[in-house]
Amino acid sequence: MKDLYEQITNRIIEQLENGTVPWKSPYFSKTGFPRNFSTQKEYQGINVFLLGCHRFISPYFLTFLQAKELGGNIRKGEKGFLVVKYGTYQKDEDKSNTDEEPKTRGYLKGYTVFHESQIEGIKFPEAVSAPELTTTDKTDRARAIVEAMPQRPKISEGSAVPCYRPNTDSVHMPAMGFFTNEEAYYSTLFHELSHASGHSSRLARKSLMDTHGKGTKIYSEEELVAEMSASFLNAHAGIIEEEIENSAAYLQSWIDALRGKDAKTWIVRAASQGQKAADFILGRCIEAVPEVAAVEAKPTPSPAFAEMVMERRAHGSPQLNR
Repeated sequence: MKDLYEQITNRIIEQLENGTVPWKSPYFSKTGFPRNFSTQKEYQGINVFLLGCHRFISPYFLTFLQAKELGGNIRKGEKGFLVVKYGTYQKDEDKSNTDEEPKTRGYLKGYTVFHESQIEGIKFPEAVSAPELTTTDKTDRARAIVEAMPQRPKISEGSAVPCYRPNTDSVHMPAMGFFTNEEAYYSTLFHELSHASGHSSRLARKSLMDTHGKGTKIYSEEELVAEMSASFLNAHAGIIEEEIENSAAYLQSWIDALRGKDAKTWIVRAASQGQKAADFILGRCIEAVPEVAAVEAKPTPSPAFAEMVMERRAHGSPQLNR
């Protein structure tokens, strides 16, 4: 399992080094979330980013056996893509001790899937791009998502920088006029609401609650949860994040953070928690995605990461503030 975590982290780092931020890909807004063609279920958590970063023009994938069962086969020489299944279990010896609650342990298992373009003998639906949305369409969708959020925290404007304050359970935003456009405003608001989803009255997310009362010290994992959650929400609203966010400093800050000794497990956990946060904000009633990390790590950002965050705060940047 440790090797699989490392493999996933290395793949994400490779994308960052190539100038692509997997959780900021416009793929989701244009093509839809990647899904298994056999089950018709959308992939969740880290799988969305592992598959989405390839930017195929259609969302369908199958395993080797699924393709065979549907009467198709993988073209010779094609290489598949990693996806993972994660969950929890209880060891038998844990159940034998009746004095204590059995300990829940995490598991992570890797699978290989192939995109429809690598498969022959199966008729897939014709690829259809999402309709072009006007700015009004996108902001109307975004506003509807915000207004429909269950247990929504108080949102106020007039703050110097965007932030979520756990002690008052409130989101504070600059006035919309301080943002490049309305899409940037809502993308930022999604980020802050994603932080708010972790409050003890909602998802009680450990990565948020552990930072309470620690001033400006920001844990990389909670920031990544909010980044990924906002990406999911942007896709639902049809918002494509500005490429300017993929600056060299932004890319390098995440490369450095993911190379930390405690970071091998938390990118998978952060993606899972980001999915949960987005689903909560969207009001989706789905089965909870369990945390998969076997290590309760509290990753501390590198100096470069912390410096980048504070610089963004000073300039009123809409991302990575809390």
